[in-house]
Formats: sequence, C-alpha cells, structure tokens
Amino acid sequence: MSPVHGDHTGQNGNVRSLETTVGTLFEIGEDSDVMMSLDRPRAVNVERKRSFDERSISELSNIGSPCRRSGFLGSPRLSNYYESHPMVANAWETLRRSVVHFRSQPVGTLAAVDHSVEELNYDQVFVRDFVPSALAFLMNGEDEIVKNFLLKTLRLQSWEKIVDQFKLGEGVMPASFKVLHDPVRNFETITADFGESAIGRVAPVDSGFWWIILLRAYTKSTGDTSLSEMPECQNGIRLILSLCLSEGFDTFPTLLCADGCCMIDRRMGVYGYPIEIQALFFMALRCALLLLKQDNVGKEFVERITDRLHALSYHMRSYFWLDLKQLNDIYRYKTEEYSHTAVNKFNVMPDSLPDWVFDFMPSRGGYFIGNVSPARMDFRWFCLGNCVAILSSLATPEQASAIMDLIESRWEELVGEMPLKICYPAIESHEWRIVTGCDPKNTRWSYHNGGSWPVLLWLLTAACIKTGRPQIARRAIELAESRLSKDSWPEYYDGKRGRYMGKQARKFQTWSIAGYLVAKMMLEDPSHLGMISLEEDKQMKPLVKRSASWSS
Repeated sequence: MSPVHGDHTGQNGNVRSLETTVGTLFEIGEDSDVMMSLDRPRAVNVERKRSFDERSISELSNIGSPCRRSGFLGSPRLSNYYESHPMVANAWETLRRSVVHFRSQPVGTLAAVDHSVEELNYDQVFVRDFVPSALAFLMNGEDEIVKNFLLKTLRLQSWEKIVDQFKLGEGVMPASFKVLHDPVRNFETITADFGESAIGRVAPVDSGFWWIILLRAYTKSTGDTSLSEMPECQNGIRLILSLCLSEGFDTFPTLLCADGCCMIDRRMGVYGYPIEIQALFFMALRCALLLLKQDNVGKEFVERITDRLHALSYHMRSYFWLDLKQLNDIYRYKTEEYSHTAVNKFNVMPDSLPDWVFDFMPSRGGYFIGNVSPARMDFRWFCLGNCVAILSSLATPEQASAIMDLIESRWEELVGEMPLKICYPAIESHEWRIVTGCDPKNTRWSYHNGGSWPVLLWLLTAACIKTGRPQIARRAIELAESRLSKDSWPEYYDGKRGRYMGKQARKFQTWSIAGYLVAKMMLEDPSHLGMISLEEDKQMKPLVKRSASWSS
C-alpha cells in the first residue's frame, strides 16, 4: 500500500472537499491569536459549519524546546535492529503511511488506511487510537507529532459545544478530528466530533483521561516541562478535572457513565461504573497531580484530587476486586440488609452470579470486575481496565500479581490464538438480544463482544514488565507475530480463541500496528515503561482483607 498524494495534504490519505463534508462538526480555520481564542471561547452550533481562527502549530511548537528532536519522517533509530526484523520494519513503514498533516505539520495518525472498504470514520484521528502511536513515536525519539497532537486537541477542547440545543461541558475533549482540504482555495481546516456523530451519540468520557495520560508520557519521555506548564495546558487539565470532580448526588467516588463512552463504543451493557473508565480516571488523576503547578488555583485542585484518589482507591480495591474468597463470600451473601454494618452493601442477589464465573475463577488469581452498582455486579473480565489498574497502581502489588496469575491460568480463554480478549466471556442468545439490542456487529465472540484485539498487546506487555513477568508478554508477542503482518494488521479477530480475522475488521488498523511496536520496544528496552507507569502511592493503601490468592 502506497501513500496517497495530493497538494500539501497528500500524506493524510483522507483528502476531501469541504463542500462534501457533513456539517454537524467543528472547524478550525487560520490566522488569529490562539491565546485570545483560548481565553474567550465562543459557542459553536454543531448543526452548522463555522470556522474559527488559530495560531499555527509551528509557532506553538516553538514554545519551549524538547530535550531531544529527530526528523519526523526519518528512519527509525537502531536501523540495524529493524533491518534484522522485517515485521518491525513493515510495521514502521505502515504506521508512517497513516500520519496526518495539517499545514505541513504532523498532528496524528488515521484510525486505519484500508482503501478496500468504505472509510466511514476510520479516516479520522481518534484520541484513544492515537495513544499507542504516540508512545511508539516517543520511544523512537520522535516527539514533534505528539506535541502537535496535544496542542491541536487542546484547541478543540477550548470551544463551547452545543448539540441539539444542549451545551456540553467545557472540558469535553473530542473523540476524533479530521483534516479537510479545499482544493479550490488551497486551504485546510479541521473538523472534530465530540460525540454528536458517534454511534449512539455518546460523548467520549475517556478522551480527556487519555489526553492527560499522554501529556504526562510526553513530559516523562522528553524531559520537556514547558508544554505542560503552558497556561493553556494547565487550564485544559483543570477543565477536564472539573467535569469529573463536580459535586452531585453521587454516593460513590466512581464516575457514572453511559454505554458506549469508551473503547467499547457500542451498546454492550457497560453503562454505570465501568472498570475501564474508573481505571483511566484514577490514572488521569495521578498524572494530573504530577502535571499541575502548585499555584493558588492548582493547589485547590490538588486537594480535591488527593481526596478523590483516596476514596476511589478504597472503593475499587474493596468492591470491584474479585478472587476465589470474595466469590465465595458473594455466593453466601444475605440480602435486604439495612444499616451501616451491612456486608452486602450493594444488595447483590447471590442468584445473579453467572454459572461461568465459578469455573473461570482459578484458585490463585483475581481481577477487577466490569461494573459495580446497586443490586448489579458485572463479573465479565475487561482487559483494558485491569491492565490500566496495574499500570496506575490502582491495583495493589498483590492484586497486580493476582491479575497476572489469572491471565496465566486462563491463557486459552483470554489469549487463545491471538491476543487479546477485550472482554470475557461473550454474551449470547437472549442476553445478547437484551444487552446489545440485537447488534449485528457485536455477535458472540466478535468485535467488542469477546473479540480479540491486537492493540491490547501493548497494555499487556506494560503490565507484564511492571509485575516482573516479561515471559508472558514475550509469549503473547510471538503469537501475534505469527499472523498480524500476514493478515495485513487487522483491527480485531473473531472466535472463541481468536482464530478468525474479524468479519468487519479493517485492515492496516493503525493502533494494531502501533500496539505491536510499543510492545516490542518495551520488551527490548523496559525503561520505556516509565512513561506509562506510575509507582504505588503508599498513602493510598487501604485496609483490604488478605485473600488466599494473594499469598505467596
């Protein structure tokens, strides 16, 4: 596959006329002072196209200078290593084809570069999808594209968003954006989707968390603190946190979310308090503590963050954690308890325990379950949430070790022939009809419903390195190497063991490629883990009863 060429946006692979673009998006024009536009946000009606002005990225990129720089389109470092690994070389070549440029500056990567099928929204730069690409570039000494991406999405956050006459929160980050080129005027604009065009019209709760996490990764990797210390970045962090730390009717420190608000962006029964969002929330809070300046405004947020972290860590470690002992305790729960001494605090009915969980739970091991809310526990395993729990140290060292024990014990179920199950098990039959609304894309063992996603390889590898079990990651990477490149880097695999390429999977899926590269580079140089891992905060260690699965 060769890059698409056309004017100075040719490397984007997504050139389209402005006149053919759906008008329910946001646009960025050019040539005015960005500082003024950031300080004075204006309302944008998403039912119309309206341009707004901004300073060029090249000017902003010169604010502060990273400790290292490399030509973005240059060859990867360690060329001898890549020459001896054809699959790695192929991955880098394919990744670079996905790079999107805005006025000659790299600003992200396309979701996929598969011209054999309709593009839909795969020709956009997704915030969550770009994270593994960003990490790959940072590990390779190419930080310009990451800095540009962080600045570009920050501009998009600064504008008011109105959907169907309803104003979205000021801190909402876009799910994705797209560079558009007007060939008549030779003029580029950016459009963004804040959820108004997404399936189900749900705002991306995870985008803001990934942005903070990536900003910390950039700072840690480059040693450049000037970006995060910019007033605009400091304000961007505070706006995201203001959405999450606002007071309301909540009795839990977890975040209440709609279905489809994260990587699982379709109806899959993850509404409520999904583990993926809670783990990302926890990690973003910890990253924000490291990034926020200790000025008058910053100190107030630091206090609120610290209080929330203590409550959140206690809640998650106490009520979301499941191992053999806890499973047995739930099995024996009494119901209808009333008082502050209640053991069954969420009034979960023991009869609601699914049959599969009794066989799935090993004698040694455990995991954070998918969801906990009044009278409801979702016992499904979700890979991303558990891996982020390890990396953020939401999981205690004992819990992190137990999660790895579970992965090893249930290798056939969670890894099979292609890493890695996004969730386990699949829902089917009547439950599938009720939970997904008969979604034809999320049939059993496909897509989000028990499909196998190669992008998760980087998260597994990072978790393995942090817990001192690189052999697990090595085994998973070898499995992926047997097929990924030959199958043209598909988005996901189907089947109970991940044997079949996904029925609607895009080929040349960028985060499948980047996920493999990040996993490979971390295994070769474990020091890279530092940009995406946080050590345990001893002050947040809760009084959780020790269980059999934690014993050595």
